[in-house]
Amino acid sequence: MVSLEYLLKFIDEDAPSGDLTSDAIIPNVVCRAIIRAEQDGIAAGLEEAGTLFSHFGVEVREDTRDGTIVKEGEVLLSLSGPAKKILLVERTALNIIGRMSGIATQTRAMAELVRTENPRCRVAGTRKTSPGLRLLDKKAITLGGGDPHRTGLSDGVLIKDNHLVLVSVSDAIERAKAGSAYRKIEIEVESAQGALAAARSGADILLLDNMSPEEVRKTIAEIKAAGLRDRITIELSGGITAETIREYARTGADLISLGALTHTVRNFSVTLEILSE
Repeated sequence: MVSLEYLLKFIDEDAPSGDLTSDAIIPNVVCRAIIRAEQDGIAAGLEEAGTLFSHFGVEVREDTRDGTIVKEGEVLLSLSGPAKKILLVERTALNIIGRMSGIATQTRAMAELVRTENPRCRVAGTRKTSPGLRLLDKKAITLGGGDPHRTGLSDGVLIKDNHLVLVSVSDAIERAKAGSAYRKIEIEVESAQGALAAARSGADILLLDNMSPEEVRKTIAEIKAAGLRDRITIELSGGITAETIREYARTGADLISLGALTHTVRNFSVTLEILSE
């Protein structure tokens, strides 16, 4: 759960001087409202939306839980409280639920495609998130059944191509291991030769980037032949789509990371309805 302070920044962005419309035309009345799904998918963001409504004095009932499958027309939250406060929070709450549920729904769909081919392979996110929304994006991936991967640069060692312009593979891995004996070392590679060199230098995780399924299979076969497969985690990334992910899962990889889970979000449609008494 993210902090209330974090969530209140979204209200400040939307209403820095209050809700001019509601403050002008709505009397100080109490009403009931519901938030309803307008499509099938995975619910996410309900806890955050509920926290915001509660902070402004609105009573919240969760009619379903984050991470559950919901159907079009299903009520997600029931609200009761000051009408002005419900309207103040409305758009921010719907934006949070819409984005997070969209990410969770897409993650679940990708994870299910992978699971049909390779039950041991997991779908993961990346750092390709909207600035300021990473905590919500990563939580949504988890609710959808994916692995959030690194939250940020401080969370793990991932040696990428631009690092290797400045330092060799062996030196990069040696220095990373010297920096901490308790962190796994992941390195991005683009060929079977590079993967073998990194594995022999002590990498724990190989990120095979922008390889075709055939190249992935060849790389994993060479790692097995070298007797290194059992201690190496294989992650795939780079341009993988719903149309190709099953073929990549069949290669025997352990992880498939997808920037599209968070950088190309299809918003989940939800609506808030004020109920007449």
